[in-house]
Amino acid sequence: MNRQHRRVSGSLTALAALLGLAALTVGCTGGTEGSPAAGPSVIAPGAPGERAHTLSPQEAEAQGRKERQPNSADIDYMSRMVVHHEQALVMADLAPERAGGAPVRKLADRIRAAQDPEITAMRAWLERHAPDRAEESGSDASGHGHSHGDMPGMATEEELAELRAAEGAAFDALFLELMIDHHNGAVTMVAEVLGAGNDVRVEELAADTAAQQSAEVERMRAMRG
Repeated sequence: MNRQHRRVSGSLTALAALLGLAALTVGCTGGTEGSPAAGPSVIAPGAPGERAHTLSPQEAEAQGRKERQPNSADIDYMSRMVVHHEQALVMADLAPERAGGAPVRKLADRIRAAQDPEITAMRAWLERHAPDRAEESGSDASGHGHSHGDMPGMATEEELAELRAAEGAAFDALFLELMIDHHNGAVTMVAEVLGAGNDVRVEELAADTAAQQSAEVERMRAMRG
């Protein structure tokens, strides 16, 4: 069977853009004795060609909260990554019965232990911020409105069928090949959301995913020899 080989770059570009206001705090004048001191003003830069303007502390806080609201990139990432993780669990669930060696079975156990709680956390986030998108994710890793082609590293149905039919050393080799691609695909998705997303919680979850899966890719490459 011809198998599509996807090689997605596993390197994650560190995207350390600070989101929010570029603010300069200026001093405030004191009032008469016994009167409350005025809070500091905040100077917010204007758009190109426009002057900076002054915000009250309350206005600056409200604007900062608004600028950190989830955007479409955050929602797309969380919805797609749930499905992406679910497929990893489908593959990992095959290992106890079909793997030829203990290292692959232990790797599959680690993948399940890490990604199952992450799925729960991402679904909870979606229920709060995009309930309609939370309903798109299921438990059979079939895609649910997301085509496999729009998520890097996803195994095709043909590849999954081949993995289900494999045993022993053949299973181990194919499992590592597909899971390396799968993990690298997740790292690519993380890089995309860190460049375009806006939500702090999404950034935290995505960064954890990238760190963990990048480390696992190195282990799997070592296992292949």
